[in-house]
Amino acid sequence: MYFGCSKNTVPRRAFQRVSVTIVMMIFIFCDPFSAASAALSVGGVPINETDDGRGTVNVDMSGTVVSDDEPINGASRPNGRRRERPRLESPNILSVTVEGNKEVVAEHILSVVTYKIGTPLDQNRLAQDADAIFDLGFFSNVDYRIVDEIDGVNVIFMVTENPIIENIRFFGNSIYSEETLRSLCFTTPGNIFNRVFFRNDLQRIKEKYQQDGYVMARVSDVKIEGSEVNVYITEPRLGNIVIQGNKRTKTYIIQRQLRLQGGDLFNATKLRYSLSKLQGLGYFDDVSVGFEPSESPEVIDLILTVTEARTGRVGISIGYGTQSGFSGGLSYGDNNWRGRGQRLGVGFDLGKRRQYWVTLDQPYMDRKTFAWRLGAYYRSWYDLGYYENGLYQFDYDEERTGAYAGLGRKFSPSSKLSWFVTAEWQDIRIDADATPNQLQLEQMESGKNFSVTGRLTRDNINEYSEYPKGDIESLNVEKGLNGLGGEWSYWKYWLDAKYYTPLDFLTRLFEKNFTVAEIPPILAARIIVGDSDGYLPWAVDYSVGGDNTLRGYEEKRFRGDQMLLMNAELRFPIHKSASLVFFYDLGRAWDTRHDERLALDELIDGYGLGFRVKTPLGNLRLDFAQGDDESRVHFGFGEMF
Repeated sequence: MYFGCSKNTVPRRAFQRVSVTIVMMIFIFCDPFSAASAALSVGGVPINETDDGRGTVNVDMSGTVVSDDEPINGASRPNGRRRERPRLESPNILSVTVEGNKEVVAEHILSVVTYKIGTPLDQNRLAQDADAIFDLGFFSNVDYRIVDEIDGVNVIFMVTENPIIENIRFFGNSIYSEETLRSLCFTTPGNIFNRVFFRNDLQRIKEKYQQDGYVMARVSDVKIEGSEVNVYITEPRLGNIVIQGNKRTKTYIIQRQLRLQGGDLFNATKLRYSLSKLQGLGYFDDVSVGFEPSESPEVIDLILTVTEARTGRVGISIGYGTQSGFSGGLSYGDNNWRGRGQRLGVGFDLGKRRQYWVTLDQPYMDRKTFAWRLGAYYRSWYDLGYYENGLYQFDYDEERTGAYAGLGRKFSPSSKLSWFVTAEWQDIRIDADATPNQLQLEQMESGKNFSVTGRLTRDNINEYSEYPKGDIESLNVEKGLNGLGGEWSYWKYWLDAKYYTPLDFLTRLFEKNFTVAEIPPILAARIIVGDSDGYLPWAVDYSVGGDNTLRGYEEKRFRGDQMLLMNAELRFPIHKSASLVFFYDLGRAWDTRHDERLALDELIDGYGLGFRVKTPLGNLRLDFAQGDDESRVHFGFGEMF
């Protein structure tokens, strides 16, 4: 910013006593008029001079325009050409005073003056002191004059104060109100205007815009008109958004990920988030942006260039569980099928946890766009343990063949709330390795199930953060229908809540040796509370135990029509691609149909240590978990929550 200004200085004349003898000699030996003419013009600088033997010379200064870093309209630094004739001896200063000040006390003004009474007069030093007074910021003009006395000189600094401010007005601001911008200013009505203080006020306004992502916003001008300070702000907007480089991916797929549209105020935070979202889709090897000026200086065009990547991948999976043993499989997935942002997946896993699946879904949703999913699967578990009152009874096998379809959408474009409804059909077969008793036979009933599940989700995760930060809550209601192929009628409902918060104090404590500065340690927590009504078949009840619930216990160790589960993890980054995880699990499922009731002292807990490594195939997960009576190892891909 630059605010033009000028300053006129006043000629300084040092009047000195002259002896009658010297005056008479001038009249006798010189032409008095030619002598006066010579004294008024020396080197083009007006000089008025008398000589009493001390060689005193007064120099008239011509003011020049001098700008500070951000000069305020109507103020200029006292600086100009100063020419001085040599003197034999400088007079001593008898006093230093100030004239013209009304609001600013003289003591404050003179506190920056280096001259002391009794020191010799120095014109250059006087100019520096005048500059120092000007730098206080209270004055539009600073000058000085020298008054001769018999024993020395008196120095008088003459100042012109800035006006008393009655109002500060802002023009061009649409992001913040005038009240918000005024609250950032230390300059307030009723006080004398200080351009130094006001420069700091402008800096705070600039920082406010930058902190909120409006990095191109600027204060374009400041004008002092009488007792009003008028601040003019320019907030650049986006004109055209040009997307180029995409050959397979449809343009609208890219556009819907952008948090900026043509006509919006430019916001760097939203732009960074949009680029991060585009990169995170996995559709592109590179995403870059550029800017081009438009016909209006307040409008810029954004050029978004993408380099597409191969989105179809063949994956090989390997897993291990203490109970399930090793497993492995093969899969094919395309997360941008046909360039429409849809995800196609097909694959199989072999082992004691066998499964085959095919899925197709469109995960993106907003107010106008529906998310949807379709899928079919076959799953089988071998050698699962059947427990009664916490005691092992025998092993059994379970098979499920199923298919599902779901549809969901956000409530509004900016809403954190969304809904999703899924209809699922299952054929469930359970075979015991031993001959169960009558109660066990009733519990281990095979059959067909048709259910409809509705989910209401509140997603409060910070979408501009590079790591999980915030919370997600989902309320789920499942209705089993005795009809349309289903044999059971029941209600299930559960609340699933997740919470993520960075622990910045651990970063400050350990960053020199352990943590990655860009990624702070994360405390992640989850709680699931489930209940049911009516007849809940054993095949679709709640189960707790295994690598996704209680990691220190075998899969589906605890089952029932109610459940409580709590998980906590401290995710401690030790490298950009690796982290250490300390975890604690607590929970249980219980069956109220057999008069089981939850007692807090009956909750089962476990703890352990895990490692996470980012790989091209996903987040590699390795957990060592300790339960009450055994330890277990889990190996696979993806976070538990």
